[in-house]
Amino acid sequence: MTVASQPRAARGRRAARPSGDDRELAILETLERLLADRPLAEISVDDLAKGAGISRPTFYFYFPSKDAVLLMLMDRVISEAYAAREALTADPPEDRMAFWRAGIGVYYSTFHAHQALAAPWSVAKYTNSEARKLWSDFMQTSIDQTTEVIEALRARGAAPENLPARELATSLNLLNEAVMTAAFAGQKPALSDERVMDNLVHIWLNAIYGDTP
Repeated sequence: MTVASQPRAARGRRAARPSGDDRELAILETLERLLADRPLAEISVDDLAKGAGISRPTFYFYFPSKDAVLLMLMDRVISEAYAAREALTADPPEDRMAFWRAGIGVYYSTFHAHQALAAPWSVAKYTNSEARKLWSDFMQTSIDQTTEVIEALRARGAAPENLPARELATSLNLLNEAVMTAAFAGQKPALSDERVMDNLVHIWLNAIYGDTP
C-alpha cells in the first residue's frame, strides 16, 4: 500500500508521529533500498531524507553523513550475523559436513540478505577508518572462533595436524570474505550465488580434514 493510498486519520484524532527510532530506521532502509539500484556516490543526503519522509536538517539530527548511515548498516548486519551464529552454537549439527555448512551458511545467508551493501562495504573497508575497524574486529572474531573449533577437533584426533590452526582459520575466513563479496557485489569473475556454498564447504572440509566425506 502506498503512502497516498493509506487511510486518513479519523477526524478529531492526531495522526501518530514517527519516533526518533522510526526515523533512524527509515533512513537506514532508504539507503539499503537505493543501493540496490545505484552506487553510494550517486546517492545524496537529499535522496535519503526524501526517502525517509523527513527534511534535510532532520537527517543531520540523526546522522552526520551518508557514510555514517552505511557504517550503522554494517554494524547492524554484523550483529545479525553474530546472533545467527549464537543460535547455531547453541544447537550445532552432529555431522561434520552439516556443521561446517551451517557455520558458513550463517554468514552467507545474513550477507546475501543484504547484498546491496556488499559493493559499498568493500570500498568503505579501505577508505573509512571506522568501517575498517568494525570489519576487522568482525573478521578477527570469526577467525578466533574457527581457530578454537579446529584446535578442539585436533585435540580429540578428529582432524590432522597440518598448518597452524590460526593460519588455516585466517586463510579460510579471508576466502569466505573474498568469494562472498565478489558474488554479492556482482564482480567479475565471481561464482554464481547458488554455487558459493558448495565451493566454500568443499574447500573448508578438505583444508581441515584432508578429505571430504
